[in-house]
Amino acid sequence: MTEFNQAFTGGAVDLGEVARQAESRRELEQGGFEPFVTVDEKTIETQAFERSAQVPVVLMFGSARSADSEALKADLERLAAGQRGFMVAYVDTDASPQLAGAIGVRAVPTVVALAGGRPVTSFEGAQPADQLEAWVGNLVAQLGPQLQGLGGEPGEEAPAEDPRLDAATAALNAGDFAGARAMYDDILADPNVTPDLKANVKQAKATVAVIERFDPANRTSDPIADAEADPADVGKQFAAADAEVLAGAPERAFDRLLALVKAEPAAKERLLELFTLFEPGDARVKAARTRLASALF
Repeated sequence: MTEFNQAFTGGAVDLGEVARQAESRRELEQGGFEPFVTVDEKTIETQAFERSAQVPVVLMFGSARSADSEALKADLERLAAGQRGFMVAYVDTDASPQLAGAIGVRAVPTVVALAGGRPVTSFEGAQPADQLEAWVGNLVAQLGPQLQGLGGEPGEEAPAEDPRLDAATAALNAGDFAGARAMYDDILADPNVTPDLKANVKQAKATVAVIERFDPANRTSDPIADAEADPADVGKQFAAADAEVLAGAPERAFDRLLALVKAEPAAKERLLELFTLFEPGDARVKAARTRLASALF
């Protein structure tokens, strides 16, 4: 299920996606924590998958049209209130149908538990309140100690952000890719910048390159649907892989390109490029690298 296919709004990734993800990451780093949030295609990666590096995340897919969904949502919201041991991320499948479909949700409600950026268990359908509470308690007890934790207490002051990040975000919001790259290059050339920030900036710069190539503002159709309709068109497969990564579902993109590497050498290069958008130790990247080696040798 981190094999997510990307979901789209109007068939394209929003130009402000990277900026929004940067803002979400900033909130995570500053310790801002809400125990129950609603997520969509633009926020699921940062607010659900990245948060699950700190605490277990209960990712729920539901609909206001389903009585069972509404009951489960209310129970989870009640359990989450006022605590910091886990978080609930709710996806409204009526508002984000492509996201639900891409993840493989077959019915609502569906719940997926995330830890360390990966799905660990899931269930479908309604659950008695006492069983749900026991399930969540077990999740926190077993997985919580293995994760990073939330760090500082609410209200604890966070270190100052590099103002050039805000400038890069503003450039991205304006669709100024060259300006954003210039800001990132300035940070990378600064000898006083920490290694961690440089690593993050390198990933952000790589993401900008992919967005610029994908050119979402000028797309009039869903690239994933286009690729599914024409599987022999390598260009469409590449565009779909870009779309999937940018929408927060890298494993689907990796699967798509891995299927091409033997017949299409350029697929390997595209795959290696997309790997740079993630931490080297990302489990999804490690798994795809292993499969790439097997496919080539």
